[in-house]
Amino acid sequence: MLPMGESMALWIPFTIFAAFMQAWRNAFQNRLSKEVSTAGVTLARFLWASPLAACYLAGLYLYKPVALPVVTGSFVALILLAAVAQIIATALMVVLFRQRNYAIGVGLAKSEAVIAAVLGALFFSAPLSALAWAGVIIGALAFWLMTNPGALRKVSLNTLLVGLGSGLSFALTTLWVREASLTLGLPFPYSAAWVLLAVILVQTLLLGAWVAWRERGTLLALWQRPGQIVSISLFSCLGSLGWFTAMSLETVALVKTLGQIEVLFTLMISARWFRETLSSRDLVGLALIVVGAVCVMLA
Repeated sequence: MLPMGESMALWIPFTIFAAFMQAWRNAFQNRLSKEVSTAGVTLARFLWASPLAACYLAGLYLYKPVALPVVTGSFVALILLAAVAQIIATALMVVLFRQRNYAIGVGLAKSEAVIAAVLGALFFSAPLSALAWAGVIIGALAFWLMTNPGALRKVSLNTLLVGLGSGLSFALTTLWVREASLTLGLPFPYSAAWVLLAVILVQTLLLGAWVAWRERGTLLALWQRPGQIVSISLFSCLGSLGWFTAMSLETVALVKTLGQIEVLFTLMISARWFRETLSSRDLVGLALIVVGAVCVMLA
């Protein structure tokens, strides 16, 4: 295992890397969502991710062999829960893409950081400092500003519920992923690599079987778009690698609150690639997310 000081330093670059990769994955998914069903867009992030995760794990063992993990019933349960929760979270975020523009859809899903902080403190023995809670509260304010672009009476209940549902599912995914990583007891970064491969394999099998059963036409649509599918899977795998590794070093609440800077990357992509415009209220919300992330880094 890494010394405490070194691990404290490493989780920050891994989180920033994950946020950057995820921003691009969301951008590719947003474009694909205009051509393929929600289940198809969700499946696209897993199709080529499994071999990529397997290559990463094999590379670690070639570089420095360590003991193989001992698989327990609790580990299997945590992997299954995390895999299903992430499928639901991704599907709900694709629905958000269709309800509002790309940047705001991702901003709504970032309620994940707030929910993860609360659940982590209440049920996963992960209390936060005052400064860290300040970052979480600022992030919550940003989420509200971006969810409610007009007067209180004009708030879209449907958009709010979908956004909260996506955030809750993502939060549960990350909390269960961290717990699964800790149960293996392997050195850094092997535990995160095993969890990454296990989660992606389960997701590919579950969602692939569902799409093959209910939406066979979607499989053809994905086959006809190899470039888009490979891009989504690649950036998804790299993003998950960053998230899972960071969460094996630090609590989910801190990782996900810092990870809200993804929305800053999203804003840049949205403006330059999708040519979308944001209101001043949206820009204030994005700025507050950055402030919240800074509070977490200083906590």
